[in-house]
Amino acid sequence: MTSEYEVRQIWPDEADAVAALVNRAFDVERFFKRGDRTTADGVMAMMREGLFLAIEDNNQLVGSVFVRPMRPQGYFGMLAIAPERQGHGLGRTLIDAAERHLAHAGCTHAEIHVVNLREELPPYYARLGYVTVGEIPFPKPDELSEPCHLIVMRKPLTVP
Repeated sequence: MTSEYEVRQIWPDEADAVAALVNRAFDVERFFKRGDRTTADGVMAMMREGLFLAIEDNNQLVGSVFVRPMRPQGYFGMLAIAPERQGHGLGRTLIDAAERHLAHAGCTHAEIHVVNLREELPPYYARLGYVTVGEIPFPKPDELSEPCHLIVMRKPLTVP
């Protein structure tokens, strides 16, 4: 898939902007999760384990994704697209960039964790080649307004 948008790395001084974007994009999860999805401090903590990739439009952050190589598989998550920009291929562009980054880092598989209550997500990732390999508990159960768990999905990678 080609995109007219350039993907770039997010830097620590952009943690506030990333947190704001993520919280707007994850507002759809308020039906089961209390509070914001993350904070600038949370983004900074994640940056110590991996990096965020981003898409901008007119110098405005419109998409981001967290990527963490962990051989043999890598992980990506917290995919966030500005609500008004969803449905235009930006998420797919960031997923492709995350997969390329992981493959170039020596990862043989990409892994993502999706919450079971977001029923639209497993079929979306399945169309991209991801298969369900297990389940894990939601990491912060005290933030939930209803029980849920994470579905672990994985896809083999090849270096492009």
